[in-house]
Amino acid sequence: MNIIVNEELKAYIDPLTPDEYAALERSILTEGCRDALVLWGEVLIDGHNRYAICQAHGLPFQTMQNTHFKSMEDVHLWMIDQHLGRRSVSDFQRGVLALRKREIFAARRARPQAEADEQAASDVSNSAAETPPWEDGAAASEVVATVPLNSREDIAKAARLSSSQVVLIEKIQKQAAPELVAALKSGAISLNAAAAVASLPAQEQVAAAEGGADELKQAAKRVRDAKRKPRAAASEMSEQEEGGAVASDASSADEVKALRSRIAQLEKENEALRKQVLNLLEKSSRAA
Repeated sequence: MNIIVNEELKAYIDPLTPDEYAALERSILTEGCRDALVLWGEVLIDGHNRYAICQAHGLPFQTMQNTHFKSMEDVHLWMIDQHLGRRSVSDFQRGVLALRKREIFAARRARPQAEADEQAASDVSNSAAETPPWEDGAAASEVVATVPLNSREDIAKAARLSSSQVVLIEKIQKQAAPELVAALKSGAISLNAAAAVASLPAQEQVAAAEGGADELKQAAKRVRDAKRKPRAAASEMSEQEEGGAVASDASSADEVKALRSRIAQLEKENEALRKQVLNLLEKSSRAA
């Protein structure tokens, strides 16, 4: 049997950590390779680690053909859906896979309508097709029904994340240096902290990653503190403006009160003058 290992497919999903690989190897050496390798023709689609371990130790394995694939995009979508359903995949990895899935569907929508119709017809035909036989007489795998991801909420649901986590992962993908991403995958830094550090210049990100978990945490703290200071300054300025407005209002009220008092005083003086004029007129009339 000729099995072709496509390096691009092998690298499409993040590799196992050394500890995970060692645990899988121990399991296969103890119990054998229980899960069949998935092939598309002669190309290995799923089971690269199991295949390498079996080859290294001369152990037997089963294979199964998946003839539903019509393109490498179909293969990628199948691989993504397989790994999105696995509990061992980290939050960041699930988010990245869901974003890749969105990109695939976006690329399909951007193609000419005729090609899109052809692809849609192919998808319907594939989902309705009967399960082909396994290679060597076994049964074939079922095609995972894949659903387009049209919104951030769709991505979050597919990756079992919150929409805010998806936003953080998008930011990390766009801005993070490879060293920072590696630190995140290794567990040296949390998703929230990595997104904060990703806002720094690339050289500072690399330096923080090389400094280890403590330096990464300090870098994330510096970024957060720097964001808080403008907010605090803006809040203080707002309070000062409000205080000035209150003082201004109080000053205006005092001025109005003083003016009203002055007007009342003038009215009294006018009234007194009118009375004096009337008295003078009466005296003048009597004298005449």
